[in-house]
Amino acid sequence: MSDSTEGTVSHNVYFDGKVKSLALDTDKGKATVGVMKKGTYQFSTSTPEKMIIIAGIMDVKLPEGSWTKYYEKDEFDVASGVIFDIICDTDVAYICYYG
Repeated sequence: MSDSTEGTVSHNVYFDGKVKSLALDTDKGKATVGVMKKGTYQFSTSTPEKMIIIAGIMDVKLPEGSWTKYYEKDEFDVASGVIFDIICDTDVAYICYYG
């Protein structure tokens, strides 16, 4: 066992603990794996993102778009520098790729 911090996993907490994610490096680049409790959320992006739903259902409203429902294994892309809305009627698990 090593005491090195190299390769550690970052833990991110948002919305009073209702959204949590773990950051990691993958063969597709930087990513987070996370969960969202049932609720309504607004996020902003600083880089392009690809969201893939692992479990659950979420309604997403991207800029200048209408509400779209995404199910397990569905994915969607979010441009850099935008704000978008998510409504989770159930708990959701996801992976998000950045860049």
